[in-house]
This record gives sequence, C-alpha cells and structure tokens, in this order.
Amino acid sequence: MTTALKESVGRYGVWSFELRSEDPARRGELDEAAAELEELGYGAIWLGGNSTADHAAPLVGATRGVVVGTSIQSVWQQDAATTAAGFDGLETAHPGRFALGLGVSHGPLVKDYRRPYAAMVEYLDELDRAGVPAERRVLAALGPRMLELARDRAAGAIPYLTTPEHTERAREILGAGPLLAPELKVVLESDPARARETARAYLARYLELPNYTNNFLRLGFTEADVADGGSDRLIDAVFAWGDEARIRERVTAFHEAGADHVALQVVTANTGEALPRKEWRALAALLG
Repeated sequence: MTTALKESVGRYGVWSFELRSEDPARRGELDEAAAELEELGYGAIWLGGNSTADHAAPLVGATRGVVVGTSIQSVWQQDAATTAAGFDGLETAHPGRFALGLGVSHGPLVKDYRRPYAAMVEYLDELDRAGVPAERRVLAALGPRMLELARDRAAGAIPYLTTPEHTERAREILGAGPLLAPELKVVLESDPARARETARAYLARYLELPNYTNNFLRLGFTEADVADGGSDRLIDAVFAWGDEARIRERVTAFHEAGADHVALQVVTANTGEALPRKEWRALAALLG
C-alpha cells in the first residue's frame, strides 16, 4: 500500500549537513534557507549528520508543508523512549511534517557496536510499543535484510551513497508500495578533472566505512574501485556532475530504476560549512 509519506515528499528533496547546525547565531539563516527550499519546490529536507527530532523541529516551524526528516538518526544515539517523545512532540505541533529516518551507523563510529540488524529490530519493537507509527519512519537500508525490514516495519527506505543499480535491486525487494528515496551527491561542475577532484575529496571519508564498501562490492565494484578515494568509475556512479543535461540524466536514472524520490546533496569544496543556496536554486531550475 502506498504510504502518505510517499505521496507528500514529491520527486525531489535536499539532503544537508549544514541545515542541522546547532549554532544559535545561524538560526535565522537556516530557517530562511528552509523556507526558500520549500518555495523552490523541494518536497523534503533530509538532515544528515546523525540528526534527531530536535534538529528538525525549527525547520518544521519555519516552513508550511515541506517534510523534514532525519537521514539518519543512529539507533545508538538515544534510546527509543526519547526518540518517541521527540516524534510525539513534533507530531502534535505539526502533524505529518516529520519523517523519522533511522539507521545502524557504522562499526568504526560506534562504541560497543554489535548485531546491527538485531539492534534495529529491537529499536523498532520499542517504537511500536511507544506508539510511533511505522508509516512515519524510514530506514537507511543498504543490504537485503535491512531492505526487507524497511518494507515490513517502516514506510520504506532512504539508502545513502548508492547507484541506480542498487535502486533497482532495492525496489525489487521493497515492492511497489513503500517509499524508496535514495540520496544522490551532486557536483555542479562540468570540467571532469575538477568535478572528480571535489567528489573524491568528499567520498574518501565514506570509503573508510565497511557498510558502504561492502555494498559497493555487492554491486560489482572491485577493491581497486574503493581504494585511494575511489576510482573514476565509482565517482561517476555515485555522483551527478557535469552540465545541466548530464546531471538531469543522472537524477533521472534513479527514478527510472525505481526511486520515488531523490534526496540531492550538493557537494562543493566547502560542504559542511556554507549553505549552498546558489546550487540549490540551480538544481531546482534544471530539474524543473
């Protein structure tokens, strides 16, 4: 069955570390940027960097209808009761505006990391008991078992750092109804050398995390592809870069592979610092 969340997020959203900033001096800037994203036609704002309902709440309040989601909140970050309370507070104040994106993070980043699949199942069980509806939560699923869990226990999946080929496989597992909303990194640069240099510098941190590298190996990439910041083949598969036509083609490839919604992360030399508002405007214009 198609979920309300799937209907409300539209075809495109923005994925951002910057919009989750906790700096009070930036509050006005962040709220203004979120309101502009809504005006530009983006259906969702996904907050990176292990975000929570507390990060989403100000942006929900600053906008009228756009969905704000966590992408993701690690299940190791706070207990399910606290998560449920945060969800309930936002749902009461702004019904239907918050999507709880959950993930199991990565072994190198979490002390006492253990049995991630079982940990997610236990966490969802606790959210069920606390009354957080399955249709308002999504999972950062990469492998088959977690995708099955996203199908059976959530509104769908928000895979990070994937390819159209992964999207096709994920859709086969999820079936037609659940939301499939992969993240896609975009470098608005048409020079191949400069675009790949920017992309490779950003990708390197992720290639130290086995969940991502193992997923790439499942997709047919080699150990050489995931070494030294990533091969050109890998860069070109997980980033959209180039002129408007090429970027539009890469985004379309995810939709054609089965994505309902694509969460676009602008990558620049200053990613994580300044808000890429000029790039967000350019993307909205080229995607129409």
